[in-house]
Amino acid sequence: MPPKFGTSGLRGLVTELTPECIDRHVTAFIASCPVGTGLFIGHDLRPSSPDIAVIVARSAQEAGLDVTMCGAVPTPALALAAMEAGAAAVMITGSHIPADRNGLKFYTPEGEITKAHEAAIVASLGKQLSGAAGVIRDDSAVGANYLARYTHAYGEALTGMRIGVYAHSAVGRSGLEELLKALGAQVVTLGWSDTFIPVDTEAVAPALSAQLRQWAKEHECAAIVSTDGDGDRPLLADANGEVIPGDILGQITAQVLGAENVVTPVSSNTGVDRMPCFSKVVRTKIGSPFVIAGMEETPGDTVGYEANGGFLLGFAAAGPNGGLPPLMTRDAVLPIIAVLAAARATSVSGLVAQLPARFTAADRLQDVPTEDTQALVQQLTKDATVRAAFLADLGGEADGVDLTDGLRISLQDGRIVHLRPSGNAPELRLYVEADSVILAQSTLSDALGIVSQHLGR
Repeated sequence: MPPKFGTSGLRGLVTELTPECIDRHVTAFIASCPVGTGLFIGHDLRPSSPDIAVIVARSAQEAGLDVTMCGAVPTPALALAAMEAGAAAVMITGSHIPADRNGLKFYTPEGEITKAHEAAIVASLGKQLSGAAGVIRDDSAVGANYLARYTHAYGEALTGMRIGVYAHSAVGRSGLEELLKALGAQVVTLGWSDTFIPVDTEAVAPALSAQLRQWAKEHECAAIVSTDGDGDRPLLADANGEVIPGDILGQITAQVLGAENVVTPVSSNTGVDRMPCFSKVVRTKIGSPFVIAGMEETPGDTVGYEANGGFLLGFAAAGPNGGLPPLMTRDAVLPIIAVLAAARATSVSGLVAQLPARFTAADRLQDVPTEDTQALVQQLTKDATVRAAFLADLGGEADGVDLTDGLRISLQDGRIVHLRPSGNAPELRLYVEADSVILAQSTLSDALGIVSQHLGR
């Protein structure tokens, strides 16, 4: 399958991201989208990323753009630097997917590209650009400037807290440790890896969950934090090592920042709809471009977040020490710092206990042909008899169906089961929501087994 746009940029196998393929997409981006003062380029720590960054730079330079090479930096750091410079950006990352895959995230000077921009890029594939070659320069301050945003807003808000950092191969691991220390925390480094590890913050692997619990017991931390590979999705576990789902982090972050409105995908926890502190909750399809579009259509002090925890700040907020300007791209650091700062007066688990009691669980079936998962979801969507049998195996009956993105079924007993084929990998995502952790997890386990049988696995 050739590289294609999914919910978060162009993705594909490294072997398919050939120099010709990369050049065609970078040239099409420059030809069809605003690029402002030039192009900023950053990359994650997977082995193929630095070489791809060089190819992107050469293509942009030959198209006449001045290029700023930012090196290995988190995606939101790159986006912030580019937007402040009035420039476009390309981040080379496959995010949470394995190292045999990679991708390109495109930004105009206004922020992440929209679905309309994606369509324009695809329509422009094959176009040629000519002109005087641009200049290439390096900028080593991008990461530090990004972190300064949070030291300014939060001062010493984490003084006295002992925080574990699961470093793995996250591109922002050193910066996150430096930031936590600057905010007053004592930092314990955990699981540093020189080999790329794909960490999915939305579907944390059982082995990692067990490791987090073990680390929490050994090191007596108030929390353990991490991000995915490119630093735009947070992972936060409480003092017992229990992972707090990303959409729960989103609820807490939105609340402590004083947001008026929330925009979040249909897959996010519905507890946010029950929180009286928000005037409006808008639901979208899954993917940050859809969240951004929803935020732009929602006036007021609006934030966005996804079930993976990535948080978008749409208004000038205030931290305990200073102002926090908007950042309309998915960010991992803000929900980590905001939740930890709020937890200092209580605990992470204490903050979660104050929220409406709705609990989510998510997982995925990997290495399943996309056409098979799409066919199954279509069958369950269109055939009420097949859908009823599927729900009967889960011990429930349908109360409603939402087709905003995939198939999301509300059951009469209050549970929600959501099936969605991935837009950029051969896998099927499953999301479950219930009134208890045990019920959510057991329903997810049962649903995975039933779906596996339907797919002949």
